[in-house]
Amino acid sequence: MEQLLEYFGVLTGLLYLFLEIKQHRAMWIVGFLTSLAYVFVFFLSKIYADMGLNLYYVAISVYGFWLWTQGKKRKEPGATTAAQEKILYCNLAPRLFVRILFSIAILFTLLYNVLHHFTDSPIPAGDAFTTAMGIVATWMLARRIIEQWIFWIIVNCVSVYIYYQRGLYPTSFLYICYTILAAIGLYTWKKKGIKRNDNTL
Repeated sequence: MEQLLEYFGVLTGLLYLFLEIKQHRAMWIVGFLTSLAYVFVFFLSKIYADMGLNLYYVAISVYGFWLWTQGKKRKEPGATTAAQEKILYCNLAPRLFVRILFSIAILFTLLYNVLHHFTDSPIPAGDAFTTAMGIVATWMLARRIIEQWIFWIIVNCVSVYIYYQRGLYPTSFLYICYTILAAIGLYTWKKKGIKRNDNTL
């Protein structure tokens, strides 16, 4: 059962990232299913913080779908259909970047201490790091902040090693694909996207 869930998560995970690059709203529905599957996969593998992270992904998938649906409903005066279908993004402001780093540090500290002292997690530091980064990066994605791709490249590289060590080889392969596709996503948003300077995306 665990292996079936893992392979399901791999397939839907790849579909999710393809839809993310295209900024298609269906990514949030696919992401919901992927995350739900990995809640059980990570629980059985004792990767508890990532299990909790996927519970967060389940919830934020609902939020992201709602946020992007609201954005679709806001039509700009005189905008053409082609323009409305463009990839939109904004950059990470310096002050927000500082707050994000501070948030990651706090999340990492809290998660590491919980995992180290209250669970039998064999990888508390790595699990806490990827979870803290993932929480923040997912929020950045919902706000269409382009630098979220850089965060994901870092998270995915670390995750490849963690999942390989835990024997989750299909998932490790998935995260290799995630790393490559995150780089493609960064390039695609930058090349084909329209930069916005507001938070109403």
